[in-house]
Amino acid sequence: MKAPKNFRTGLMKGVGANVVLLGLVSLFTDLSSQMVFPLIPLFLTTALGASAAVVGLVEGAAETTASLLKVFSGYWSDKIARRKPFVLFGYGLSALMKPLFAVSYIWPSVLAIRIAERVGKGIRNAPRDAIIAESCDTAVRGKAYGIHRAMDGIGSILGAVLGLILLIYLGFRNVFLVAGIPSLIAVLLILFLKEEKKTHIVTNSLRISLKALTPQLKCFIIVATVFTFGHFGYAFLMLRVLDLGLTIDGWFTLGPNPTAMLLYALFYVSYTIVTIPAGTLSDKIGRKPVIAIGYTLFGLTSLGLVFVSNLYSIIGLFMLYGVFYAMIDGVQRAFVVDLAPAELKATALGVFHTVTGLAALPAGLIAGLLWDMYSPETTFIYGFVLSALAVVLFMSLVKEKD
Repeated sequence: MKAPKNFRTGLMKGVGANVVLLGLVSLFTDLSSQMVFPLIPLFLTTALGASAAVVGLVEGAAETTASLLKVFSGYWSDKIARRKPFVLFGYGLSALMKPLFAVSYIWPSVLAIRIAERVGKGIRNAPRDAIIAESCDTAVRGKAYGIHRAMDGIGSILGAVLGLILLIYLGFRNVFLVAGIPSLIAVLLILFLKEEKKTHIVTNSLRISLKALTPQLKCFIIVATVFTFGHFGYAFLMLRVLDLGLTIDGWFTLGPNPTAMLLYALFYVSYTIVTIPAGTLSDKIGRKPVIAIGYTLFGLTSLGLVFVSNLYSIIGLFMLYGVFYAMIDGVQRAFVVDLAPAELKATALGVFHTVTGLAALPAGLIAGLLWDMYSPETTFIYGFVLSALAVVLFMSLVKEKD
């Protein structure tokens, strides 16, 4: 069955209907996810009495587990020339896991459920990103990823706000139960996805396929991994808010401190506004300068978190973190596809997600241990140093495709 033709005019020019449909899937999935995941650090530390190191372990292990599967799902998606079954199963598994957080009373159970939920992400992401690359004109690939990530961001904003409201009135566990509803809607939407019939089927083994990836791509993945080792993630921004005791007056007679959740929503507002322009800019001036700017902005965010002392400055840093994330999230995916052999798009995306994701576990643990053993400032100085190193390596070693 052939995929629908691409739109011809306006913002969507050159972008296929599958991109929009997958954007809606991500919107509802992230609406569900962001009702849950921003609460997990708060749930672990306030309800279950876990430490910052445990938060780092849970977040790092979850992303690492997802990443381990991405290279295999991407390769098999290329090998059998099918994407949709991986996308459907992956989103379905994640939808089943989220309500189970409601019955977690010790942090190891949170860890187990978080890992199982991320298995679904590991199965779906590379094939889904390959569908996006195959559902748009090459000249607007960055924009297509930007549109998808923007719709994902809209879901995150709605989820964070809804999660905050429900948290105040329902508490952690009931929020986790309600979060299963939008996940189910997302799974149902996938049934309408149409795949383009593939004319080339990969017959090589995974080992040979990995060797076929271009030197430019391998070099970029190494640099992106260096950056990932210093990318401590949004959980530590939220812990910084709690550490500094920053509050918004008038909110706290109703229940758990919502400041971190409101700032998290603000981060996603910033991300959502910038992600389409960032992707479009990368189509015009190249991926490399946009990614380099993103890495630099993360370094500045890390440095700012060392010296932050009031609510207004933390608001600015959450917004800056959103801009950074928008500059790299979709653009890095587009860059991977640019550098990959045409028949190995999903494999390349899977390798990228796997290798960088494997760095998430030690990165989370290092960030948490530096926080617990030394100080929060040490965690953010570490992030700044690694981001600066990544910028230097990226600008000196990585080349765009000729």
